[in-house]
Amino acid sequence: MTDSKYFTTTKKGEIFELKAELNSDKKEKKKEAVKKVIASMTVGKDVSALFPDVVNCMQTDNLELKKLVYLYLMNYAKSQPDMAIMAVNTFVKDCEDPNPLIRALAVRTMGCIRVDKITEYLCEPLRKCLKDEDPYVRKTAAVCVAKLHDINAQLVEDQGFLDTLKDLISDSNPMVVANAVAALSEIAESHPSSNLLDLNPQSINKLLTALNECTEWGQIFILDCLANYMPKDDREAQSICERVTPRLSHANSAVVLSAVKVLMKFMEMLSKDLDYYGTLLKKLAPPLVTLLSAEPELQYVALRNINLIVQKRPEILKHEMKVFFVKYNDPIYVKLEKLDIMIRLASQANIAQVLAELKEYATEVDVDFVRKAVRAIGRCAIKVEQSAERCVSTLLDLIQTKVNYVVQEAIVVIKDIFRKYPNKYESVIATLCENLDSLDEPEARAAMIWIVGEYAERIDNADELLESFLEGFHDESTQVQLQLLTAIVKLFLKKPTETQELVQQVLSLATQDSDNPDLRDRGYIYWRLLSTDPVAAKEVVLAEKPLISEETDLIEPTLLDELICYIGTLASVYHKPPSAFVEGSRGVVHKSLPPRAGSSESAESPEAAPSAGQAAEQPAVIPAQGDLLGDLLNLDLGPPVSGPPMAASSVQMGAVDLLGGGLDSLMGDESEGLRGDVGGSPAMGGSGFTAPGPAAPAGMGAPLSSDLGDLFDLTGGVGTLSGSYVAPKTVWLPAMKAKGLEISGTFSRQVGSICMDLVLTNKALQVMSDFAIQFNRNSFGLAPAAPLQVHAPLAPNQSVEISLPLNTVGSVMKMDPLNNLQVAVKNNIDVFYFSTLYPLHILFVEDGKMERQMFLATWKDIPNENEAQFQIKDCSLNADAVSSKLQGSNIFTIAKRNVEGQDMLYQSLKLTNGIWVLAELRIQPSNPSFTDLELSLKCRAPEVSQYVYQAYDAILKN
Repeated sequence: MTDSKYFTTTKKGEIFELKAELNSDKKEKKKEAVKKVIASMTVGKDVSALFPDVVNCMQTDNLELKKLVYLYLMNYAKSQPDMAIMAVNTFVKDCEDPNPLIRALAVRTMGCIRVDKITEYLCEPLRKCLKDEDPYVRKTAAVCVAKLHDINAQLVEDQGFLDTLKDLISDSNPMVVANAVAALSEIAESHPSSNLLDLNPQSINKLLTALNECTEWGQIFILDCLANYMPKDDREAQSICERVTPRLSHANSAVVLSAVKVLMKFMEMLSKDLDYYGTLLKKLAPPLVTLLSAEPELQYVALRNINLIVQKRPEILKHEMKVFFVKYNDPIYVKLEKLDIMIRLASQANIAQVLAELKEYATEVDVDFVRKAVRAIGRCAIKVEQSAERCVSTLLDLIQTKVNYVVQEAIVVIKDIFRKYPNKYESVIATLCENLDSLDEPEARAAMIWIVGEYAERIDNADELLESFLEGFHDESTQVQLQLLTAIVKLFLKKPTETQELVQQVLSLATQDSDNPDLRDRGYIYWRLLSTDPVAAKEVVLAEKPLISEETDLIEPTLLDELICYIGTLASVYHKPPSAFVEGSRGVVHKSLPPRAGSSESAESPEAAPSAGQAAEQPAVIPAQGDLLGDLLNLDLGPPVSGPPMAASSVQMGAVDLLGGGLDSLMGDESEGLRGDVGGSPAMGGSGFTAPGPAAPAGMGAPLSSDLGDLFDLTGGVGTLSGSYVAPKTVWLPAMKAKGLEISGTFSRQVGSICMDLVLTNKALQVMSDFAIQFNRNSFGLAPAAPLQVHAPLAPNQSVEISLPLNTVGSVMKMDPLNNLQVAVKNNIDVFYFSTLYPLHILFVEDGKMERQMFLATWKDIPNENEAQFQIKDCSLNADAVSSKLQGSNIFTIAKRNVEGQDMLYQSLKLTNGIWVLAELRIQPSNPSFTDLELSLKCRAPEVSQYVYQAYDAILKN
């Protein structure tokens, strides 16, 4: 029959009956009565009146009855301390019982009776049990010492129990060792100053021996104790690691995490050159992956710990990306955590996989998860530069879905991408502006306003857009109001004449009609700046912004090191040190990792996350104060310019915006400050030329200041790079078509900048002067980076050679053919038009060499229909000559193989708008009579391939 019957009685006078039964002579009746008492106690009835009667039942050989009486005793001893003393004799007797189970039971119960009066009587029995011949009794007594220490620490120290505990660490039984370690750790935690666990190589050896044989919780105590030990050198650290590693395959996840903690800690002391270090890295991945097949709650704990491990040593899991892909039935907390780790592990090698996965997530139904997935795409773009273009085109696809919350998240992350890669992807602004009306979240509205303010010169109706936000200024959140104020001030500094009313309106709204102190302060600062010193205002508001860093949510290195010491505990789940959430008198010790092996080593693995020791080596993203001042002084501080606005056209070619906005041009980031001066040209026509000299007609772009003239004189004393191919000059505009002006020229690329090398010849009978030049919109945004400088009037029959620097931040429009350039040249006689084809290799940038892994991944990733085949006829060069010749024009060889007598060159190049082209070139050195080369090109924008082939042909044959 079950024990449930004891819980069903509802008799009156129950206590009296129980008293009678407890004093019965029959053992069975006594046992039944005690069971009833325990049942009443369990359901919350007060049965303390029966204390003396129950204590009398202790004198029995029946183990079951004894356990029940002890249970009652533990419960009521605190409320009946005087009565509890009656039980002391029985305890003392039981501690000498021949049955080890009874001895252990007595000592366990003694530890649980938290009554000061009794504790001193318990010292003798405890001392005997600590030296008992049975290990079961010894291990129970060890834990009892910790409990007694909690009640009366002084008593335990005076009685010398702590020394006895330390001796138990050398016990022959592994369970005793584990409990002794657990007890000492518990005591040490409440007394951080006492050096109880005085570990040395001998005691560590004993702990490691016990580790293999004790229960799983015993193993956890021993591993946690090992984690607090500081090995004397790397050899000792390695030997401990070797003996702890087998624990990684344990079935209990707590044991696995404790072992990982020990290994992560001691790996700090191992040199990265050791073979063992690499082996250890490989061994750490499988157990962590296995943890992810447990139930969701355990997965979450594992993922939070893996998040820390990946920040400290990403190389451990860099090949395990797939296990972090989200399953459809994962709970949301697991999904979000996996997403976080995916981004941390994203690298050039696996980015294609990650992006495909993230794009899938962005179409899920769970709104929180979709938002985080869209953010993740943006974080990938910022983290892996080579993937930025694909991330942007993925985000644009998502914006086209018109799902409100997806559009808003996409706009927030695109703002960050603009900040990381200025002048690269601004061609998408037009698409963003189309979605203005649907934005209702403060963060998305603020991001959009920032974009409009930052790129006001490229958006024709920027003033109207900002004005539309201004209508409900007081209903906006503070974040949006602050952003709107700054954006309108930026707009005013870029287009002062058109936006004077708008800026006055926003300043009065921010200062006179607002209660928010932040907004008022910012408003007053802008007001005073603009009214006292517009040049200073331009310096401050339009200053060049520092690039944002890759990982903004990394845990600060010293905190990360501390959290690594707490792997497998609550601290590792909260990502906070224990001192942040543990209250009470216990002094929490701050743990830290051991010093690095050869702390000065600089051969840091490229993927490794920055540890505390490396903080100094991190590239400074924000320049030091001195640099900032230097940069400010170098800015062009002329009066604000109201240059013609730049059209924000976005030409879609396939899935990629082939003609992405401004690029790594001659002016680098300086172009930001100069856009007002040399920005987009107005439509072709007779007026609107950038003329040299101070007498620029009103409405034209202002002349460049003399400091900036120097900026463009980059060719001084440098000369073209050896091997960079420049085509011979050809006549572009014959004299008979241009009233006597003949123009011939070519294009060249010198040290990262593009030049148009012109020869102007006067074949007329009159002097020519007042030259100016302008380009129509073209496929790659080519535009003059400086005015056409003809210093003296051009006399009849005279020629002048000019090298005109070009940049690629002009307006973009797809031309046919793609490399067609329409040019207008003006002089004192008339305006003349001609068009010419520029060779594409002038757009091949210097950082076009792709990593091998990335090359393979990208080649596979680009669809086969994008591959184009060409033949380069009559080229008798060998592979090395071909490679060095092409490298001169920024076509880089990544690998060379010989397959069946054919040399295969694998090459990559990158265009100024960020498009990569991959090439495979076959050469047959063994057959001199066969001089044709076979060229295969792969590119996401296949329209480019034909022109890249022409560049190859021209470079190799000249």
